[in-house]
Amino acid sequence: MTESSAASRVLVRTEGALGRLTLNRPEAINALDFGMVQEITRTLERWRHDTDVQIVLIDGEGDRGMCAGGDVRGLHAQIVEGRSDETAEFFRAEYALNAMIAEYSKPVVTVADGITMGGGVGLSGHAAIRIVTERSKLAMPETRIGFTPDVGGTWLLSRAPGRFGEYFGLTGASMNGADAVLLGFADHFVPSDRLDALREALAYRADPTGPAEIVLLFDETPDPSTLPASREWIDHAFSADTVAEIVSRLRADEAPDAAATADLLESLAPTGLAVTLDAVREARALPNLRAALESEYRRVMWFVLRHPDLVEGIRAQLIDKDRNPKWNPATISELPADPGADARHFTPEDPLF
Repeated sequence: MTESSAASRVLVRTEGALGRLTLNRPEAINALDFGMVQEITRTLERWRHDTDVQIVLIDGEGDRGMCAGGDVRGLHAQIVEGRSDETAEFFRAEYALNAMIAEYSKPVVTVADGITMGGGVGLSGHAAIRIVTERSKLAMPETRIGFTPDVGGTWLLSRAPGRFGEYFGLTGASMNGADAVLLGFADHFVPSDRLDALREALAYRADPTGPAEIVLLFDETPDPSTLPASREWIDHAFSADTVAEIVSRLRADEAPDAAATADLLESLAPTGLAVTLDAVREARALPNLRAALESEYRRVMWFVLRHPDLVEGIRAQLIDKDRNPKWNPATISELPADPGADARHFTPEDPLF
């Protein structure tokens, strides 16, 4: 991709005190590619030293979503064509951007309006001020393609209340705006019809002086999340030591959604589930986001270089669309002891940081 085409996929402009970055691939729900990651990174580096830019806003073009995630079709092509060095380069750049957003010297405001999944959560979930709306639909759905959450997703999941982190990580289930605030993926709920006024206030309003105070002027209380009503059975099942035991506890539970959740888990890649469970629990004990990103990078590159389920999952869901993946192993009962060990201990050729 040329620099100009990458720039066209990320709209960069300043408005008053606000530096705006808008993902601009609405036909693909603003899915991230390498050029877009590079353009955002270059712009943030430049704005570090621009005294006219006091606040950064990241959002997505169109009303379907902020960002549907990374370009997994492109990922599939790279792997099957033996271009894994390009895959590693993309992940290193993406994770470095996730860390940059978290550590940025100026307030970063993100608007996760509509679909915000995978790489979109990596952009939105680590900012200083994270906004959702009544249209928000957030998820880390990587297990649906035989993969594992990344972009700092395990860091966010591991800090959700109770065992919701394991539940959302393994099932890939979506959360609405109220859920996202409850689970720590967002800070504020702003109705979508107030977003334009919020952007204008961030750009031009001098009083209140800080962006957090400005956002509070537009923040509203959403309808309560329904997740607390499910916490008892989710905590009980997803605190089990293994994926097999999680499924066993779900089968024994009389909660209305427990059996359907067990059915879902048994349809997903056993290895992806086991690696994800291991990753979320490791992240819970890690000191910071960078450590979690390094943990994820090991596991991601293990899937890219050593395990067939990622390619097979993308094939079945997005390439051939037969929805009939052949997982390896095929069933949870066939998982070895400590099934997350190989991915946990994998050492990529090039370090992340």
